[in-house]
Amino acid sequence: MPSVLITGARVIDGTGNPWIHADVVLDGERIADIAPPRTIDRSSVDTVIEAEGMICCPGFIDIQSHSIVPFLTDRRSVSKVTQGVTTEILGEGWTPAPFGGEIDAPFSISLVHRLDENYDYWDTLGRTWTRFGQWLADIEERGVSVNVGSFLGGGSVRKYGMGERMGEPNDQELDLMRKATRESMEDGAFGVATALIYPPGAYAGTDELVEVMKVVAEHNGVHITHIRSEGDEIFEGLDEAIEIADRSGVATEIYHLKAAGRDNWSKMATVIERITAARNRGLDITADMYPYDGSGTGLAACLPPWASAEGKRYQNLRDPEMRAKIIEEMRNPTGHWENLGARSGPGHVLLAEFSKPEHKMFQGRFLDDVAAELGLDWHEAIVHLLDREGGDIFTMYLMMSEDNLKQQFQQEWIKISTDAGGIDPAIAAEKGLVHPRAYGTYTRVLGRYVREKGFMTWEDAIRKSSSAVADRLGLRDRGLLRAGMYADVVVFDPETVIDQATYTDPHHLSVGIRDVFVNGAAVLRDGEHTGELPGKRVNGPGYRPDAGA
Repeated sequence: MPSVLITGARVIDGTGNPWIHADVVLDGERIADIAPPRTIDRSSVDTVIEAEGMICCPGFIDIQSHSIVPFLTDRRSVSKVTQGVTTEILGEGWTPAPFGGEIDAPFSISLVHRLDENYDYWDTLGRTWTRFGQWLADIEERGVSVNVGSFLGGGSVRKYGMGERMGEPNDQELDLMRKATRESMEDGAFGVATALIYPPGAYAGTDELVEVMKVVAEHNGVHITHIRSEGDEIFEGLDEAIEIADRSGVATEIYHLKAAGRDNWSKMATVIERITAARNRGLDITADMYPYDGSGTGLAACLPPWASAEGKRYQNLRDPEMRAKIIEEMRNPTGHWENLGARSGPGHVLLAEFSKPEHKMFQGRFLDDVAAELGLDWHEAIVHLLDREGGDIFTMYLMMSEDNLKQQFQQEWIKISTDAGGIDPAIAAEKGLVHPRAYGTYTRVLGRYVREKGFMTWEDAIRKSSSAVADRLGLRDRGLLRAGMYADVVVFDPETVIDQATYTDPHHLSVGIRDVFVNGAAVLRDGEHTGELPGKRVNGPGYRPDAGA
């Protein structure tokens, strides 16, 4: 691997310290030197990168990536690399490993609980792993442009112990959950990632989660969580996360912090106060966020969780009696769950991706419009569409406040994340719409919220995207520009960096990120992906190289 000199740039090292002029020298996989400007002999390196007017900084670490499925076919992560991402951390809610316990039981035919439509496709690839670590090794061995690590999906933990059944686990089932967690922590998981609005993770009670997180804490891992409510019961959802942390001793990260729904926007100030107060009394709790006023997930998030019990969501939708019960519960909720359609309002629910050709005409349209065309109320339209698709429908819910984004950006304990997978627009555009965060999270922060609006400084935005994430994960050799660190490096133009993806026209790569190095290898040169696959597997603090041997 050639040695590289990056010269002329303003260097922001990722600590939050003010920028300096310096030369950055890469030698093989590592940073060799951060030297005073123009002191490195150009003849001593193989490649010189002229970076006058540019900013040179650490690569961004995405703590909430959904590249599991994209990595099956395209490991270049084009939409992430072109916004400066050099490391992706997977795992929210589910992971395709480990196998065992109830996941291998005869009735449990699914591989992952939210990808019904991908079973046949996944099977054609051949499953060659059973343990969590074997899955990560498979990604690394096949080659990938970015570094990759993962949390253990909380839904996968529950499936390991109980399948997709509701209810509290018995002692044997809880032991299976502990076993899956312990082995995965030793295999390199950063912790357990719960998504408490999605079945089967939604079925887990607080006591059960405390027991699982005690195992995570024993391995110095993190409970990273999509809390049970981000809307009407956001305080209760946050209180539960804090209770789990108090009782188990686990470090805690709140996924994509938000107050969803206009009626709840005013609650963000109190949420921030509660997190800050918990930190002040010694609780290790932080959060991350993406820079958009809309969220993105399946249309099935509008259904009551019990509608998906035992893996029978679509069977229930086709049963007239169950269908009527589901619609009634959507209209008049009786339990502690949130219908995202009601929280947003059907005029702010954007239907984004359909698999069946006869439904493509609904892509990019709002739910109220589609429901009117179908001659149904919007609750019935949701059930109708899910039934006819036979699988979930990716949907965007436009229900957050930019004023709250500003409050969140300014918290020292906030980090930046995408909540999206890495994709190639040439491939993804054929399938449907995606959330623009897949293409523009970090460039939107830098261009819109640093340069244009001044919500943060360059230094703070970069820290929240690099070293702050590395510190949360316990990665001590990434996230900073320091001699001896792995050479994950980004060069970008502060005058032009910006996102180009929108909700209704998302398939556009960001601009302004010029060069990206992963482990010293150039994966982006002059804004073009090189096709290189130098990424490495990164492991959590409980990793044991001999685990599973």
